[in-house]
Amino acid sequence: MRTTASYLRVIALVILAIVGTEYFTDLPEGEYAIIEKPFAALFVFMVFIIALGIEVTVAALNKVLYLSLSEEKKAAFDAKEAEKSTLFTRKFEAMMKAMTKSKEIEEEHEIELDHNYDGIRELDNKLPPWWVYSFYITIIFAVIYLVRFHILDDYTQAEEYIAEVEQAEIEIAKWKETAKDFVDAETVTMLEDEDRIENGERLFVANCVACHQADGGGGIGPNLTDEHWILGGGIKNVFSTISEGGRSGKGMVAWKNTFKPSEMHEIASYVMTFQGTTPADPKEPEGEIWTPEEE
Repeated sequence: MRTTASYLRVIALVILAIVGTEYFTDLPEGEYAIIEKPFAALFVFMVFIIALGIEVTVAALNKVLYLSLSEEKKAAFDAKEAEKSTLFTRKFEAMMKAMTKSKEIEEEHEIELDHNYDGIRELDNKLPPWWVYSFYITIIFAVIYLVRFHILDDYTQAEEYIAEVEQAEIEIAKWKETAKDFVDAETVTMLEDEDRIENGERLFVANCVACHQADGGGGIGPNLTDEHWILGGGIKNVFSTISEGGRSGKGMVAWKNTFKPSEMHEIASYVMTFQGTTPADPKEPEGEIWTPEEE
């Protein structure tokens, strides 16, 4: 016999499976595993089938045991079950019964057919309303789909794919704008965030003062305060020089394997703040004068 507890156990297991897949699946905010990941949806469906199978098996065994009881014991069992029943459980069971249109054991003779083989009777049970309505919905959906895509010639799968790719490219471009470590020499711009520039200063002091001095005046390396640049000035060239180092193996080493792109971005932005300052002991200018128009 089906009980409210049986239904609630199945529902609880399905909810637990959904929560588990969402917890253990690393997806961006706003995306759900059972929608984006077919295997996650399959897992939840299998949990539902297994839970339902267990409950049906247990219910069948309980029914067999119930039918084996004497009339007196059946009455005592029914009375005990009635005592445990609450308004909520009665309403819930009534709702589930309405969704399945099933007959109680005592009423099965009303839908019994003539077929009877070795004590196995055939019943003319009605299809559950939820199943019938779902079938009607699929028919309506199929008609709408047919008219929309095969008669009115709405977008094709190829057009849908192209539109999704274009949308993905837009979203990727937006993501790149805020992805600190995705910056490169082509996309780098001068930072305005004082905290990040201060972090660039800390990195410069810890790694670059041996060659350029703390005030950027230069020593082993060139002066960073004047308008002359050996490998080109401007934030893009400075970032590229920090990343790739000097040309032909001469000069500064490449720092791309030491610093993350975001850190090189911060150092390059800090280096640009030396422009126009006056160091204590400036090194003679090296390279060519660079103007912003050249970047």
